[in-house]
Amino acid sequence: MATTTRVQPVNEVKDPVKAKDTGLNKPQTKLIIGGLAVTAILMVYLMMTQSSMQPVLLILGLLLGYTLFHARFGFTSAFRRLASVGNGQALRAHMLMLGVAVTLFAPILAFGLSFFGTGAAGYVAPVGISVLVGAFMFGIGMQLGGGCASGTLYAVGGGRTVMLITLLFFIVGATVGAAHLPFWTEELPSMEAFSIATSTGLGYGGAWAVSIALFGLIAWITLVVERKKKAPKMAPLPTTSGWKRIFRGSWPLFAAAIALAVLNALTLMTRGNPWGITSAFALWGSKAASFFGVDVASWSYWQGANAQALEASIFADSTTVLNFGVILGAFLASAAGGLFKFSNLTKGNVTAAIIGGLLMGYGARLAFGCNIGAYFGGIASFSLHGYVWGIMALAGTFIALYLRPLFGLSVPKPKDSFC
Repeated sequence: MATTTRVQPVNEVKDPVKAKDTGLNKPQTKLIIGGLAVTAILMVYLMMTQSSMQPVLLILGLLLGYTLFHARFGFTSAFRRLASVGNGQALRAHMLMLGVAVTLFAPILAFGLSFFGTGAAGYVAPVGISVLVGAFMFGIGMQLGGGCASGTLYAVGGGRTVMLITLLFFIVGATVGAAHLPFWTEELPSMEAFSIATSTGLGYGGAWAVSIALFGLIAWITLVVERKKKAPKMAPLPTTSGWKRIFRGSWPLFAAAIALAVLNALTLMTRGNPWGITSAFALWGSKAASFFGVDVASWSYWQGANAQALEASIFADSTTVLNFGVILGAFLASAAGGLFKFSNLTKGNVTAAIIGGLLMGYGARLAFGCNIGAYFGGIASFSLHGYVWGIMALAGTFIALYLRPLFGLSVPKPKDSFC
């Protein structure tokens, strides 16, 4: 009689609670108090120095980070699970998230709904060599770096030390990518930006129907792959029950998928654009380069509308505020679960973090966004480039499976336990 091996999920942030332990660690009260204090100070500062939009975005960022950590909602891990052992549970959660997102985005974009009178515009970008190469690079980079853009932020908040290195080189890569972007977008072939809603005549209603059908098809394909490969199921993470589960313990992937879609829609209505992450990395890196004498203001990337951001405080940048919120939200979530703990550094994971961060930063600029801005935000905005990004990032993931062992990183196998 065949035996069945129960497999733990691949997560971007390893959970220090053992799978056999059905309980939870005690809340790290001092860390929670410290995190709340930092959040309060930042909130007051934003209220006193910035527009009324920025404190709202900080709250949204906190909720995004809290949700990501509680559900261990990964993009890197979802692609790796599918590519390595054929498990598509997390990717189906992506499809649910995108389905809810397009349902909310359609009327917001159609009618320009917003809270602060900014209007609403989605992320619709051209598809060209830059997107193909950039997304492919990002797919490799996120598997080496240990997390995608959102995964890097919430892993930093959760105390995973090596992700600080990933983040640093993510910023470096994004800055170099910003400097090189004109070559990739102006010198190489590219088609015009294509929206399923506005470029086809379908309108947002028709584009919504097409999108839902595509998500359903992708979900069905993952089920076929799972049956064919006899993929292992994801083991549940330690959690609790009742209202306490809101604050402690893991959340179901489907609940996090819905929450992330709603929060992205609220972000769209608050600042006029969907959730994004990596544009802030290019800003931080460019400001640092300028401090050391580099004439970044002369770069094409920082001309026009972007010039003001380079001159202003980073706290005036809405993406920066969202990023800080995600880190703080993940920190509070990890402390509430008693999970905040610095991880070990090795020569292998540090080297992989450096290479992965550089590839992700550079690739994100070429591809007009990361797993959030291009994949999540682009598809939710009915942009063709979001789908292309997902395909190329998955292709990069397959390549990265052969590269990970070179750095001492594990590659999941059907008969192995992995986390």
